[in-house]
Amino acid sequence: MSSLRENLLEGARNFVERTIEEFHQKKIERLKELKLKSIIARKNPYLYKAKGLENAYDIVKSMVDYYLASQEETLFGSWLESFAIYVCGISFGGVKSSTEGIDLEFERNERRYYVSIKSGPNWGNSSQISQMKRNFESIRRRLTEPLKSKAVFVEGCCYCRCGIQDKGVYHKYCGKEFWELITGVESFYIDIVEPIGHKAREKNEAYSAQYDAVLNRLVGEFIRLFCRQDGAVDWERLVRFASEKGYRLRRIGAY
Repeated sequence: MSSLRENLLEGARNFVERTIEEFHQKKIERLKELKLKSIIARKNPYLYKAKGLENAYDIVKSMVDYYLASQEETLFGSWLESFAIYVCGISFGGVKSSTEGIDLEFERNERRYYVSIKSGPNWGNSSQISQMKRNFESIRRRLTEPLKSKAVFVEGCCYCRCGIQDKGVYHKYCGKEFWELITGVESFYIDIVEPIGHKAREKNEAYSAQYDAVLNRLVGEFIRLFCRQDGAVDWERLVRFASEKGYRLRRIGAY
């Protein structure tokens, strides 16, 4: 194993051990903060009817899981960005950029790389992608001629099998190619699997216990607010609450 790879693996383990606790703690905090009414207000009630869901537990669990998956993706994406900057610092002296729209800057083979780090390839809509492109173009215009010829602008995706794509103003590096670009180690995208899983089972057990408690609370609230006396889901009430501005729940026991 090369000395660079060894240094990177040691650094990755140290970084994960220092920081992964915060990621797991934020997951639990977001879970505890869940409010049934807030979740329902953001969801499409017709979807659950179309899927044939008539069980309060199934409806609430589907809503909660969708919401939490989105939150988790955002939280882990932020953590992964910090991780990428850290390991690039070991390999090429990469630093977190102070330039708007840029996350990472480093030099490699006499080239200066300006990287916008994304968790995955489908991170934004056309307007957001256009804004990223404008950020790259703005930086290029401000560079002096010698620096301009050495500048490389990169959309870096932490996972995806798209490889390297020439987008004109910038290049898109995904998955294996992205991690190799910022570390210089071809196998690094595989090497990080073990360190990232540090204490994952222990943390997930704690999260699961909290998840079950929160889900039970929300299901109980859903039954009180959106189920008839016979236990059936009151779809009119659910749709009106999710779709009608100013609609108030006035059922006995509602809160």
